[in-house]
Amino acid sequence: MPSNIQLLLTINALARSTPWLQTAMSSYATVAGFVVFAELILAGWWFARQRSDPRAVAAALWTPIGMLLALAVNQPITAHFAERRPYMVYPDLLTLAQHSLAPGFPSDHAVIAGALTATLFLASRRLGYWTALAALVMAFARIYIAAAYPYDVLAGLLLGAAVSLVSFLLVRRPLVRLLGAADQTVFRPLITATPRTALAGSATGAP
Repeated sequence: MPSNIQLLLTINALARSTPWLQTAMSSYATVAGFVVFAELILAGWWFARQRSDPRAVAAALWTPIGMLLALAVNQPITAHFAERRPYMVYPDLLTLAQHSLAPGFPSDHAVIAGALTATLFLASRRLGYWTALAALVMAFARIYIAAAYPYDVLAGLLLGAAVSLVSFLLVRRPLVRLLGAADQTVFRPLITATPRTALAGSATGAP
């Protein structure tokens, strides 16, 4: 099995040989990727409310919170390991990333990607697969631009997914109850796309 460094050097060699891809990967690894993830968060909420499933809506609404919580958990871990970025250790690498003194293990970008994937998969399985693909591309892009080692992004994906998923499971029941109470308020359109009259007609057997 290739080592962490071997994988880094292999992907960096790929980056050298694909100049036509460098701009796109650099953009996705920094700005464009976060735009994609923001759109996926909104899509998760939109699809969940179409299903009228409070558990799916709860997962969608928890997605950004779980992401921020995962990032908060990651900060002392990165500070503890204080890993230097690849381009600081191997100056001969093709570096497409802006230099940063921030430690790189686990990768913050991968933590975000893993956290979003975990809860969006609960909100919508189909959307979860697309989010997983976007997360893998983000992880690869961070290595491609020489901002992270392969193990940095792998650890980040796993940590982000674990923190987001476990935290959601801890708050799921009270959050679902809270959404049930909000269903009777002006916030109902944020929870479900089903009109109240449609539910009432279904309950009474009206055509």
